[in-house]
Amino acid sequence: MNDTSEPHIVLQTERLVLRRFTLDDTEFILRQVNEPSWIRFIADSGVRTLEDARDYLLTRPLAMYERHGFGLWLAELKADGTPIGMCGLIRRDGLPDVDIGYALLPEYWGHGYAQEAAAATLEYGRRVLGLERIVAITSVDNDSSVRVLERIGLKFERIMPFGDDQHDVRLFATP
Repeated sequence: MNDTSEPHIVLQTERLVLRRFTLDDTEFILRQVNEPSWIRFIADSGVRTLEDARDYLLTRPLAMYERHGFGLWLAELKADGTPIGMCGLIRRDGLPDVDIGYALLPEYWGHGYAQEAAAATLEYGRRVLGLERIVAITSVDNDSSVRVLERIGLKFERIMPFGDDQHDVRLFATP
């Protein structure tokens, strides 16, 4: 696994660069997955130390790149390289389709970055990877994510149980 090389840029938007994670991103991961919003709307990933963050990178994004050629990517501001969140395509157990996942650090909410990253990721999945159907899931009470998904053209399909605890999520999909 080539995880310590120069970061591989996957795509760029007007204001963002989405690139593959590397092991140099452990501090960012430690912060991102311990944000209260991450824990509330996504899950408690159990990442408490830099070593945990390294393991998270190895077993999740980096492993998914190896298995599928895609995964979650680090979202950075194009202007100065500041990491602001993540966005990408995920192959999840329990979902038959590839889905878009994203999360931003709270100080970058409300600037259109999530929509910009998610729209570019959707386009990448369709044009580059040839995916006909792409889905997204969100917590039933995450209205901000619902707005992002609707703005990029995904349509609500249903509420369904998901995850180890079978909590309800909203499922959206490409029309």
